[in-house]
Amino acid sequence: MTEPMDRLKEKLTKEVLWIYILSLLKERPMYAYELKSKIREKFGFEPATVSSYVVLYKLEKNGYVTSKWQESETGKPSRKYYELTEKGRRLLEEGISFIENILEKLKS
Repeated sequence: MTEPMDRLKEKLTKEVLWIYILSLLKERPMYAYELKSKIREKFGFEPATVSSYVVLYKLEKNGYVTSKWQESETGKPSRKYYELTEKGRRLLEEGISFIENILEKLKS
């Protein structure tokens, strides 16, 4: 792969990880490791574990997601589930609109 394509992929995946996380949380609440797996499954790249936690922390700090601990019924450790807020839903919609607008301009 060429250097420009490598940089483009890096910028459109890892550097805007928040939009992928919000997109998945739009479906339902999830815990961090589950989000990481779903990103790999749905979008075809795997973010670093630390990156996922840092992004989730910042999203929660800024009110785009909330979290709550949930006890496991099978005796496994509790998990922290993240849920999209209305503010997060608006941010996701703005982000998607921005990307769609840029794509339209690139194609014309």
